[in-house]
Amino acid sequence: MNLTDPQLLYLPPTALLITGLALKSPAILRSWKDPHTRATWFVLLFAAAVFVSVTPANIHRINTVTGVPNIAAPWTYSLINAFCGACLTMIITWREKPSPRRRRRIAWTWASYASVIAALWITFLMADVPHERIYDLDIYYATTPWMREHIVLYLVGYLTSTVVSAWLIWTWISHVHGRWLKAGLVCLQSGYAMGIAFVAAKASAIAARWTGADWDALNTKVAPPFALLGGTLVAAGFILPVAGPFLQKWVREQILYWSLLPLARAIRRVAPSAARANVGRFAPLDLRLMQRQQHLYDGLLRLAPYYDDTLYERAYRASLDQHGGRTARSLAGAVALRAALDAYGRQQVRQAEGQPAQIAAEVADHLAPISRRMIQPRRVEALHRRLTTHPQAATAQP
Repeated sequence: MNLTDPQLLYLPPTALLITGLALKSPAILRSWKDPHTRATWFVLLFAAAVFVSVTPANIHRINTVTGVPNIAAPWTYSLINAFCGACLTMIITWREKPSPRRRRRIAWTWASYASVIAALWITFLMADVPHERIYDLDIYYATTPWMREHIVLYLVGYLTSTVVSAWLIWTWISHVHGRWLKAGLVCLQSGYAMGIAFVAAKASAIAARWTGADWDALNTKVAPPFALLGGTLVAAGFILPVAGPFLQKWVREQILYWSLLPLARAIRRVAPSAARANVGRFAPLDLRLMQRQQHLYDGLLRLAPYYDDTLYERAYRASLDQHGGRTARSLAGAVALRAALDAYGRQQVRQAEGQPAQIAAEVADHLAPISRRMIQPRRVEALHRRLTTHPQAATAQP
């Protein structure tokens, strides 16, 4: 593999978009009637199709398979304009509440870009473009009848979508408070700025050809990076508001799931659950987390008669002077639960007779930080030993 091959630049955004499309497809099939879901699917679909089609190798492949020189031009230009229509539709769907006016604007948008796409194919069929041009078709045929109009039409359609979308976002972004949506809008604005620069470079090179000048480097060297970066930012802008909350929730649940592991292991060794559902490691994360939490709550119920609330209070006071409230609470909870586990092993009940057995909310509601303290057994045991050796100790440092 040649690492200097410019086609490699297309791989990351293409892989990202195809992955996003694959991951969202099940949800899209389940919620096809939802306008937001449907608009998201079209954006991802057309963006992925554009990045797949515009690589030089695939442009040549399309021309070769069809046997029509340069037919990849109307194909890719049509996909780009379909992507533009999907972007406008998505922004309108985000920006406006459901209403007949919104439906009319979306229908008008799709009708306009369908007309542009139809005109692209008509102008291409009327043009005479016998020589395949992969890298410089725009400037090579800039003065060719009908192909000239074909190229201008594609650029005008793309520029119109970019400017209108940027204006809609500009008038709306100050009213947006959601973190992920605002981040997506910032990416979109940046991507549209790249798109305007792309059109400016392309148009300048084409206009130079019309006047007999040679600014071809603007088309072959300057414009492609703007298109690649702009398309990636625009796609990311539409993906972030959808994927961001999901990823944030997934990371939070992963951290909680693994944070509870030390305590889950300790309780499993002393008092394994009698009947646990068979949930494999490849089951959904939320299901595995729910099972782990349920296992811990079942263990706390079994440990309740052996739990010493007084020990917890003494451990909390002993740690509070040296640590913040959260650290002191987690240390005290770890000491109290470790002692309860030891008492369970000896079958030494500590709750007073006739008193309902329960573990204080200070422990039951903070299992994750307490569990993290379980991986510091020396610190927990040192505090426990000091409290049991000196029963009156209240401010001892572990």
